[in-house]
Amino acid sequence: MSPRAGAPPASPLVTPEWLAQHLGRRDVRVVDGSWHMPQLKRDARAEFAEAHVPGAVFFDIDAIADKRTSLPHMLPRASEFARKVGQLGIGDRDRVIVYDSRGVASAARVWWTFRAFGHDAVAVLDGGLPRWRAEGRPVESGTPAPRPRRFTARPRKSLVRDLAAVRQNLTTRRAQVLDARSRGRFSGTEPEPRAGLRSGHIPGSLNLPYDELYQKDGTLLPPDALRRRFMDAGLDLDKPVVTSCGSGVTASVLALGLFAAGRPDVAVYDGSWTEWGGRDDTPVEQ
Repeated sequence: MSPRAGAPPASPLVTPEWLAQHLGRRDVRVVDGSWHMPQLKRDARAEFAEAHVPGAVFFDIDAIADKRTSLPHMLPRASEFARKVGQLGIGDRDRVIVYDSRGVASAARVWWTFRAFGHDAVAVLDGGLPRWRAEGRPVESGTPAPRPRRFTARPRKSLVRDLAAVRQNLTTRRAQVLDARSRGRFSGTEPEPRAGLRSGHIPGSLNLPYDELYQKDGTLLPPDALRRRFMDAGLDLDKPVVTSCGSGVTASVLALGLFAAGRPDVAVYDGSWTEWGGRDDTPVEQ
């Protein structure tokens, strides 16, 4: 998003009340972006079929992904993204509202993915499906078959970082790298959940576990509180930021929080620690 000079960026979040008022509008498309770590043995697609926000479609981050790499849910090619999103009934003029079954987690990855392909009319349901249901709002079951629409993907490279760019940043130090993993994983005192990864972090990076951005009800902290969290983590909010995590999912939560705090230009390291920690030619700090 490119806000007018002097104007703050629009919030990347909507409330259940807002969504309830806009459900059913032709230009509002609701997307369930739920995803769970494999060891949890939860089937997000099956859970969607059991209960979802009325009119929603399911966005599978492992299916709408680059199949040419062994890294999980990496961004697909633009043509593939456009095709798959169009098949979900999402068009160029639609406003996309993404939620997930945890609150605000993998929905942030889907939000970032749409923005990385040039679609700014996208927001996250703050508090997700848990908050929607806690407020007594309706759900429906089944698997929808939406009518396809035309979607155009326009890659925005400024929001994406790859291995080469993060490696180069070790020398230039142009961008701050903020890691969303737990403090134990960042410091190397906790094992990585994925086998074969080294412990530690990208040299010079900062740490802010993504779950520290939430309030008790699972919604994101207000903008001022978010800014304080980021500054307390050592971040200079006036300088470039790249976020990272285990596989690019919770890094997107940090990017969402930074957007809400007034920084809509934050990039995500797509491969994150699964890529960096899975190699033997990348430096690691503990």
